[in-house]
Amino acid sequence: MRNMVTRVQVPRAMLAWAADRAGKDVATLTAKFSKYPEWITGASGPTFRQLESFAAYTHTPLGFLFLPEPPVEDVPIPDFRTFGSAGVPRPSPDLLETIYGCQTRQEWYREYAQAEGFERLSWVGSVSVKTMPVRVATAISDSLGLGMDQRAKCPTRYAIRKYLIEAIEAIGGLVMVNGVVGTNTHRKLKPEEFRGFALSDPLAPLVFVNGADTAGAQVFTLIHELAHLWAGDTALSEASMTSNQGKSQEVWANRVAAEVLVPERELSRVYSGQVGQRELEGLSRYFKVSTLVILRRVFDIGELSWSDYQGAYSAEHQRILDVMTERQTGSGGSFYNTQVVRVGKSFARAVISDAAEGRTLFRDAFALLGTRKTETYDGLARVVMA
Repeated sequence: MRNMVTRVQVPRAMLAWAADRAGKDVATLTAKFSKYPEWITGASGPTFRQLESFAAYTHTPLGFLFLPEPPVEDVPIPDFRTFGSAGVPRPSPDLLETIYGCQTRQEWYREYAQAEGFERLSWVGSVSVKTMPVRVATAISDSLGLGMDQRAKCPTRYAIRKYLIEAIEAIGGLVMVNGVVGTNTHRKLKPEEFRGFALSDPLAPLVFVNGADTAGAQVFTLIHELAHLWAGDTALSEASMTSNQGKSQEVWANRVAAEVLVPERELSRVYSGQVGQRELEGLSRYFKVSTLVILRRVFDIGELSWSDYQGAYSAEHQRILDVMTERQTGSGGSFYNTQVVRVGKSFARAVISDAAEGRTLFRDAFALLGTRKTETYDGLARVVMA
């Protein structure tokens, strides 16, 4: 006698919600699950194993699919994004999982810092958004040792990014840069959804930067989020340079970041007065920032009208996108070095040391560092503790 196949009764609205939430259309889902059209019409239902696969494929918690109606999934931190007049879209599973993962790491590190007797960091929350951006920029630059002489020692934007990450960690901050969800290279984060966020805490202030963005944009986001921490703000940001309006915290953080990276006094000294491609690229190399940041600063010092700036920015942004498309090749380098950047060297070193001393279970250390195998963990430890 043939075994009867047991089908699971799932609200059709929940299947459609999960598909829409993950950005999967009917054709894509049908290619993966041939009976999907029957599931959403009610003609048939999935088996439990098929439902588990569907949940994993759409990055949906399995239990959600049995709810009578879709849950409201709000961003768990203050959302300072505006997206102009388009409105802020529903957060993607990739964004939510990234924030939750960083919150888990921050919580662990806070408890670790307390156990180790770390002192509260005086710079976190030392200013407000009413403080003059130039004053805050000076404090940040001095704390990070970011003078023009230091920039000259960094040949590329990746080099200045590396220097800034190390400098922020040296003053007690946690920095995590990742372009994918965890270690899943099939789930790339979208810079158009968010560029970064800051999780403020006097013992474990954390900056996350979307590593899928350009190197120059990452540098700007890094300082933009650090400015939020200086003001004691937890924030999800778009770090946009194309608007003069929006949330006051974002406008303020943009101005601070711009002044840190391209000081107005120095720009006025070296700027030729002509906004051409050669000039943009020359200033970009000099300040170690993107040409888009240079354009914004040229506008800030009154050398471009708002309409001229918008036109020049749009054209330069498209040029950069075209260049990025042509260069999208390569393997991405060493997994260990990449993973250290993803979770932050200070954080990784703390976890590995704590596990070695027996206070953190190796099972938990593996999860915190995004590893599954002992040999991978050991390899990461060699890089971090070297």
